[in-house]
Amino acid sequence: MSEPVFERDPSDPKKKEVAPLLKLALELGPLLVFFFANSRGEWLVEKWPALGSFGGPLFLATGLFMIATAIALSVSWALTRTLPIMPLVSGVVVFIFGALTLWLQDELFIKMKPTIVNSLFGAVLLGGLFFGKALLGYVFESAFRLDAEGWRKLTFRWGMFFFFLAVANEVVWRNFSTDFWVAFKVWAIMPITILFTFTQMPLIMRHSLDEKPAE
Repeated sequence: MSEPVFERDPSDPKKKEVAPLLKLALELGPLLVFFFANSRGEWLVEKWPALGSFGGPLFLATGLFMIATAIALSVSWALTRTLPIMPLVSGVVVFIFGALTLWLQDELFIKMKPTIVNSLFGAVLLGGLFFGKALLGYVFESAFRLDAEGWRKLTFRWGMFFFFLAVANEVVWRNFSTDFWVAFKVWAIMPITILFTFTQMPLIMRHSLDEKPAE
């Protein structure tokens, strides 16, 4: 049977895994490109004048962000012959809002992208709970084995956390400079997410199904 287009359920033994460091590079790489291009946009245009066709630094960063995202998804496909679901959803929104940003030369669309993506993820997780499905297993089941109540609680918390990120993005881009928003997007969101993940460890430990060693 041929490999499915989208990544398999994490609990599926046939699921092909990408090395953790490479996976991290594929997820963070486009963001780092976005930050670098925005902060060094004028230097990049001086070195490669053709890049000036994108517009100002943020528009150049948006264009390179789209290219880097496409490369990251292509590498994932080349390695596993499947597309990772969450990066794919984020990438689709990047392409849509990035294209609108460049076409209309309006920063609004790319700044709203994190709001849309995080709201979408939050709605999917909480919507899944409404229909009795703890969808977070597609993300974490390969790392943790939890009972049904644990997955429900963890899914609810992550759903609310994604909505928190959406609100935080709205507050930052509406009240601070573009450079501050870019720095927040690249350097603050990941540490906040890691911190949130660690705060969930007590819940994970309480509901873990891992066998305890015999005394």
